[in-house]
Amino acid sequence: MHDIKAIRDNPQTFDAGLKRRGLAAASPALLARDEKRRAAQTRMQEMLARRNEASKEIGQRKAKKQDAADLMAEVARLKNHLAEAEAAEKAAVAELEAALAVIPNLPAADVPDGADADANVEIRKWGEPAKFAFAVKDHVDLGEKLGQMDFARAAKLSGARFVVLTGALARLERALGQFMLDLHTAEFGYTEANPPMLVRGATMYGVAQLPKFAEDLFHTDNDYWLIPTAEAPLTFLAADEILDEGKLPLRYTALTGCFRAEAGAAGKDTRGMLRQHQFYKVELVSIAHPDKSEDEHQRMIACAEEVLKRLKLPYRVMALCTGDMGFASRKTYDIEVWLPGQNAYREISSCSNCGDFQARRMNARFRPAGGKGTQFVHTLNGSGLAVGRTLIAVMENYQRADGTIEVPAALHPYMRGLEVIAANV
Repeated sequence: MHDIKAIRDNPQTFDAGLKRRGLAAASPALLARDEKRRAAQTRMQEMLARRNEASKEIGQRKAKKQDAADLMAEVARLKNHLAEAEAAEKAAVAELEAALAVIPNLPAADVPDGADADANVEIRKWGEPAKFAFAVKDHVDLGEKLGQMDFARAAKLSGARFVVLTGALARLERALGQFMLDLHTAEFGYTEANPPMLVRGATMYGVAQLPKFAEDLFHTDNDYWLIPTAEAPLTFLAADEILDEGKLPLRYTALTGCFRAEAGAAGKDTRGMLRQHQFYKVELVSIAHPDKSEDEHQRMIACAEEVLKRLKLPYRVMALCTGDMGFASRKTYDIEVWLPGQNAYREISSCSNCGDFQARRMNARFRPAGGKGTQFVHTLNGSGLAVGRTLIAVMENYQRADGTIEVPAALHPYMRGLEVIAANV
């Protein structure tokens, strides 16, 4: 959510930020709504002041045994008009907030400009893609030949974009999630959480999933929303809180199911596990001091990268351009893992600094040490990592000529000693 006062003070800067995102100027319409809201508030305040003044005068007249019928009639009229003025003021506030709620965050100054993913900038690479002495298979061919990845039966259960994993592949997916959680909690200082996967609309609004992405979410008939990522509940833990500065940053991690309708992804990645309605992900969330959020962003990226380094999976880090960033983000880095089956790098983590954009929507603040008043925190989130896509990467990068899959050494403790995944017999 944007600060209307900041827009009022510098509308040119606000519109310039929107232009970098490829959007038209919004300040004229917003400021018109703001003026309507302020006029309604002024009218209501003036009426309240007059009512209080008249009530005082009534008391003075009665003390002097004077007639106050005219003033009493005026107060009665004001009471009726005040109800109308209050309703008008509430409507004007709601209209302004609704207009602000659908405007994305402004990009940071150092975000590269561009219309789409083609303008993203590679920051660094790690690892070299393996050269195979045989024709590589993608994860679908590998998993189905192992007899442990079943899309047909999943479709019988739930339709398209679902999978049933069994045997060692199911265990491998579980091992990946546990490995990630252990790394982030034991070595990187994140606090493990197990949040609800059904949340109220206020939670989704507070983290800027609503109203913008309603079609991409699953909604129950009793007004719950299935989380698309643990970012939603973990970030909203700070809602309506006033935190002590000394406790920042707060760092949370969680392994949860994630649910996405993928309404905007028709026809994309329809093969296999790359884009599903249900998947697991380890999420990283930080609630940070504004002065330190950029450092926290770099730290978060490094934590996500370390997962891939421990698994020895080649990857690259991309700075997203203004036209490819998420709605709530002011700066985003994607980590893309190498998938031999696609002969391409594919996103496996997206780490975003949202600045105070979400904090304003959910009223998350901190009290500066020794200072007066409060300030909004900065919120950050990132995948540490998407478990299903990491499973794909392990399968394709660790495949062997006979169709078996080597288990990365980092996962041996989680696989009860199993070092090679072979076909069901």
